[in-house]
Formats: sequence, structure tokens, C-alpha cells
Amino acid sequence: MTALPLHDLTLAQQSQALNAGQTTSVALTQHALDRIAAHADLGAFLHVDADGALAAAAAADARRAAGQALGPLDGVPIAHKDIFVTQGLPTTAASKMLKGYQSPFDATVVAQLKAAGVINVGKLNCDEFAMGGANENSAYAKARNPWDTGRIPGGSSGGSAVAVAARLVSATTGTDTGGSIRQPAALTGITGIKPTYGRCSRFGMIAFASSLDQAGPMARTAEDCALMLDAMSGFDERDATSAEQVRLHDGTLAANRPGVIGRELAALSLAAQLADKAHPLAGLRVGVPKEFFGEGVSADVLAATRAALAQLEALGATLVDVSLPRTELSIPVYYIIAPAEASSNLSRFDGVKFGHRAPKYSDLNDMYRKTRAEGFGPEVKRRIMIGAYVLSHGYYDAYYLQAQKLRRMIADDFQAAFQVCDVIAGPVAPTVAREIGSQTDPLQEYLADIFTLPASLAGLPGMSVPCGFSDSGLQRPLPIGLQLIGNYWQEARLLHAGQAFQQATDWHQRQPTAQA
Repeated sequence: MTALPLHDLTLAQQSQALNAGQTTSVALTQHALDRIAAHADLGAFLHVDADGALAAAAAADARRAAGQALGPLDGVPIAHKDIFVTQGLPTTAASKMLKGYQSPFDATVVAQLKAAGVINVGKLNCDEFAMGGANENSAYAKARNPWDTGRIPGGSSGGSAVAVAARLVSATTGTDTGGSIRQPAALTGITGIKPTYGRCSRFGMIAFASSLDQAGPMARTAEDCALMLDAMSGFDERDATSAEQVRLHDGTLAANRPGVIGRELAALSLAAQLADKAHPLAGLRVGVPKEFFGEGVSADVLAATRAALAQLEALGATLVDVSLPRTELSIPVYYIIAPAEASSNLSRFDGVKFGHRAPKYSDLNDMYRKTRAEGFGPEVKRRIMIGAYVLSHGYYDAYYLQAQKLRRMIADDFQAAFQVCDVIAGPVAPTVAREIGSQTDPLQEYLADIFTLPASLAGLPGMSVPCGFSDSGLQRPLPIGLQLIGNYWQEARLLHAGQAFQQATDWHQRQPTAQA
């Protein structure tokens, strides 16, 4: 058996242990199920499929015993955000509207990971219909940050982040519309990446804002995220927004300079590739936008981010000052476009064909009103109403159309910056995780997304890696994340930079002591 407890192994290490015969998929899966049960108070899971997971694990062990050629994910237990439909399992989007719903098919991302051999142990908590940044909007339970259970884990992929941070599973799926992978990853001390819009299929992912939603992995290391993303990505003819791009591990995605990952990443050799390189980021130009380091960012976040930038320099990168002048405009732009698309997407939940239906009503319109009033939570109702307003006659041109124009200008700002840099670095969130229930003003909550929204609006890949902790005036130290943003289809470059940073630091290796 391995020297470390099974839950302390990263996804790549679990894969290596399986291949070396040091453990079995059944043992890994049972260990994960035991930890999930022991830490149910964290609210990470909405549904656990113990029987199905153990049966799939036994099948994985049988494949390995038969000598079949297996990929790096085969037999490793993970879990899916409850925004992805899963055949035969409940999919609720953490909403009363879909309580008890079971899909007749798997989302493409789920099917791709299943084909890669992963074991799905269950469905993870999130903000209702992925609307929120704290996981306080779930209709069933609040997810809790394992570093301090009185604080939020971030959202909307809060359950996904908690499951990884608390070592319940080694990796999870999440979705990022305006920062919902990167922000919870930062607040819980794990790694998460939002890929370029279109790299991962949205088929079977319950829609919030169709032009922004994107699936992505959450894990403890950049290497693990790369392994997950490679399996999750690929063209899907059932998704009109799916891009015909090569797989992540294809060498054509790697820039022609030393140190940038190519096919060897998916073969788990990145660590060896970096081990003998004192400056693995030599030649990498890191843009530092002044707008990410102004007022509103806490001193501890600024200090940790600047220390991380110094570490990137020590690894060979060159820091370049850049400007993203329309950063502040990303908040009003996002909170016009996203609610507008949400109001359209959520109109399908009317009680007619599936989902919740009000038990008593007088006519069809009364059924619509009561069903939606009972099924949707306050934040979902708020965004539907905002969206319906900005799309209404007389306001479409004044609000929605102008927001789309500004969105294009925000994307142009990034392209101007990428003329002088390869990646952009800065904070993920202005502060560390706040206390549960401490924020009652939704407008103030929206402001916390200021550093993640611009990349989402532009459709760019963005990544969060742990870069430090804050303990000033806190009972327990809380994680801080470094955000890396790349140009379109440059996930390999981001993952390489993140992995090089993690080879030189140990922030990603630390874990909440209460969850050991």
C-alpha cells in the first residue's frame, strides 16, 4: 500500500498507485465513500451513489486485472456538480424546481469522463441553477468551507471545491459562468480552470447563461486539472457552441519554446519534465494589470499575489505592466447579459413537462405563476426579473444591446494586452472567504466577481492556483488564490505555468487540519 493515506494522494498519484498494484479502485472508492459520510456536515454532496460507484470500481479493477490498456483516469473516484445531468441519478441544479428529477441521458462531459473510466460517487452541491458566489443559494443545504466551517466556500461550484479541499475525492467537475470555478477554488485552496468557451461541450449542462457557461475541472494540482480537462474536452455536434479544437494534450496547442507542455502532460510526465529545469518559465511574459491591484483589494490578498508574481519571476518569467481599462464595466455588463440569458433559459421550467408543479391552481397561467413562485429561490427570481426587464420593449437597446457592445470592447482590451504578454496574472477575489450569512446586499455580493468576470465575458481561459494564506485577525488561516488568464485555446500554457509554480511552492499541498 502507499505510504500516504489514500485521500492524501492527488488524482495522478492515485492513478499511479492503481497501476503499481498498491491499491484497488474498490479500495479507493470505499475510502472516498467513508470520508464523504464522515464529513457530511460540510454539505458538499446532494446525492451519493455508493452502490453504483462500487459496482463501477469493481468493473475497473476487472479491466486492470485483465491487462487492458487503461487511461490515467480509469478507476479513480470523482464527483460531478449537480448542474450536469446524469442518467439514473438525481439532477436538481440545487433547486426545488427539479427535486427528484432523473435524466434519461448523461451530459457529454459526464459521458466523456465515464468513457475514460472514472468512478462517479455522486452529485455535488451548488448555488441554485449556478446563480451565486457563496453556495448559500442552494435549496437543500449550505456548503461550508473546510478551512473554517463558519465561512463560505465560494460558488456556484462550492460543493465541488469543498469535496476536493476536504480530500473527499481527488477531483470534481464544476461550471464557470462568471467565476464559479476560479472563485471557490481560490477560497478553498485548490486548483481550478475555466477553459476557453467552447472547449467543453455544454450538452446536458443545465443552462444559466448560454454564452458564458463553461464546464471545467477542479482538483488539487494543475497536473490533475490537465488530466481531467483532456478527458472532458472535445467537439460535440449536439452543442452548437462546441468548437472543433484538438484535444488539450495535442502538441499543436503548445507554443514553440522550451518548457511548454505538449503530449507528455497527459502521460503524467510533467513533473519529470520540470524537475531538471531551474527556470521552467523562461521566456514567459506575465502581464500584470494595474486595475487588479487597486482599491477594494485586501492587504493580505495583495501581499500573497505580489509574492506569487515574484515567484513566477524567480522561475524565469518576465513581468510586464498591462492595462485592462474596462475591468470595472464588467460587473454591469455581466449582470445585464447573464440575467437576460437566464430569464430565457429558465422559462422552460413551467411545471408542464417536468420538474415541480404547484399542487393547486385555477388555470394555466395560475399554474405557471404558482409553480415558478414555489420552485425558484430568491436569487433565481431576482435574476429572472432583471433579465426580463432588460429584454423588454423599450429597454433592449438601452441596456442589453449596449452591454453586448461593451462586452466586445472588454474582449478587445485583452487582445491588446496579449500583444505584449503571454498570460495575465492577478488576484482571483478581492478578499478571503467571508462568514456565512454576513452578506445580505446582493449588489455587494456581485462586486466580489470583479476579477473573474472580464475573462468570462471575453470567453478566455482562466485558472486559479493556491498562492498563500491570510491569518490577520482570523481564527484560522484562509486560502488565497492567484488567477492566471490566457489567450484563446492556451490552456496548456496556463497549466504549465500553474504546474511550474506548484513545483516550487507548497501552498497546494496544505490541507484543513480539521479534515485530516
